[in-house]
Amino acid sequence: MELITGPGNVYVAAAKRLVRGVVAVDAEAGPTEIAVLADGTADPVHVAADLISQAEHDVLAASVLITDSVALAEAVDVELVRQVELTKHVERIRAALSGEQSATVLVRDLEQGLQVVNGYAAEHLEVITADARRVALRVRNAGCVFVGPHAPVSLGDYCAGSNHVLPTGGAATHASGLSVQTFLKGVHLVEYGSDALAEVAPYVLALADAEDLPAHGTAISVRLPR
Repeated sequence: MELITGPGNVYVAAAKRLVRGVVAVDAEAGPTEIAVLADGTADPVHVAADLISQAEHDVLAASVLITDSVALAEAVDVELVRQVELTKHVERIRAALSGEQSATVLVRDLEQGLQVVNGYAAEHLEVITADARRVALRVRNAGCVFVGPHAPVSLGDYCAGSNHVLPTGGAATHASGLSVQTFLKGVHLVEYGSDALAEVAPYVLALADAEDLPAHGTAISVRLPR
């Protein structure tokens, strides 16, 4: 086994940490996260349902609403209270939504909202705004972006075809979701002819001298014409 991939609970994450460096590991995934970037055009019923859908996973799940609309934020709060009571896993969802990892973030405008989104780097990000595609194309850090009012995260769970093993805990700032690229590695190949070596030799010799590694330079100079 040279590569271990896939999500799991805290024990799986701990096991991955133990073998990291011995074999390749994709990420220490979890707990799950959803961020919703929404403006006043968003339907609070939809937004609340989507926040709840991820809170259903785990008491540590993060559900974050980022909006420039006070009216939407207040309406979503009302909807959360109503909808949570109708769910199967009430206590788990309440714990997740009331935890320090979940919040509503009021921003000045969508420009500031994008700054928050890119700083947070959520595993799942929904963009429910006017001209949602234009806004979504400005997202730089997210595991997967769900665009518009008809693309809830649940589609990614079961139908859309996007990989659902995604970076969490801010790792989306530097990592991508599981893909075929995860299972590929590159091998660098360096090939020089005598003329090419002679052309770059002065630069290599200068750097070797600057680093006080003369044997590095010798490995070049012994190959140069006498």
